[in-house]
Amino acid sequence: MKAIGFSPPPTKWKGSCQASNFTCNNKLIGAKFYPPLHNELTSKDIEASRDSRGHGTHTTSTVAGNSISMASMLGLAQGTARGGVPSARVAVYKVCWFEGCNEAGILAAFDDAIKDGVDIISVSIGGKDSTKIICFKDAL
Repeated sequence: MKAIGFSPPPTKWKGSCQASNFTCNNKLIGAKFYPPLHNELTSKDIEASRDSRGHGTHTTSTVAGNSISMASMLGLAQGTARGGVPSARVAVYKVCWFEGCNEAGILAAFDDAIKDGVDIISVSIGGKDSTKIICFKDAL
């Protein structure tokens, strides 16, 4: 699936897409996950880079979401909503699960993001409610 208005990822991009129930495209150009130590998954976890609680999706749309006209909160304050940099490419590195975050996975995700060619890293992490590290790649 091609993201509308986006050319293929830059040639310097070296990442991969570990996708489950979604596909990467020219906007979402990479996805990886780092399972918890000792395989401490719960029945609520999705053993994949896919978001299971909405935190990663929310964080991604806040930073890189496309413009949406006629947006409002219960009909109030109608206008255009958009992320901070709608033209950004996105690579997701999931390191947190329902029972917490794997410190070794966090460090591995930073290492992988740098090797993959990520330009800007935005981290949203902490406690049992976090499910993603989101890394954003400048649109070229």
